[in-house]
Amino acid sequence: MTRVVVRYLPILILALAWEAASRLGLFSSLTLPALSDVAASWLELIRDGDLVTNGLTSMYRGTAGLVLAVVIGGGLGVAMASSRVVNALLAAPIEVFYPLPKSALIPVTVLWLGFGDGSKILLIFLGCMIPVTIGAYNGARGSDQVLLWSARSMGASRLRTLWDVVVPSALPEMLNGIRTALALSFILLVSSELIAAQQGFGYLIGYLGDNGSYPGMFAVVLTVAFLGFAADRLFQLLTGWLLRWRD
Repeated sequence: MTRVVVRYLPILILALAWEAASRLGLFSSLTLPALSDVAASWLELIRDGDLVTNGLTSMYRGTAGLVLAVVIGGGLGVAMASSRVVNALLAAPIEVFYPLPKSALIPVTVLWLGFGDGSKILLIFLGCMIPVTIGAYNGARGSDQVLLWSARSMGASRLRTLWDVVVPSALPEMLNGIRTALALSFILLVSSELIAAQQGFGYLIGYLGDNGSYPGMFAVVLTVAFLGFAADRLFQLLTGWLLRWRD
């Protein structure tokens, strides 16, 4: 409990400083509304259903894109580490695509799939697949050769060796890639919804900002921040559970 208090005390101090700075007039209420006003706007958005409706839309888009990225990206990474042919085919495109700012793909995905869910899911999938693929590839490449030889000498098939030896070896690195992809999914989701969407957190942020409802805008921004934080904490718990066999 002491560790938790010490860890999150700076957030409480920051919240109190925010409220005090706004109430004392150190900042304009247009640029930094009081945190209590933001909280009141958050409750109003919950009561009206705007935050819940748009939030569910965003969570569906983000979850769908991330799950696709984990399944396909993880599979590609392990395949690249296990097959020289697959590695030769995919290594160069991944190296070229990796440094590209993924937000630059927003107009492309909108052009292909319009302003609905499909363009957001595709963008998140494309952006999140790369770190997952690289993590799975690095992990699979680091598999202990002794374990691989032992499995094959005991008659394990190539597929069984892949599942029992390579995938567990790749799991820690792949989970690190997934954690990076999880944070990236929130960034890409809100960015795409700010530019080209009719629903979602990003759309709601832009709509409230354009209408001068700055406390509401800050309320949605903080909601996204806390959802991202909660998702990261839960994923770390899941990582510890999945890797408990290493202890």
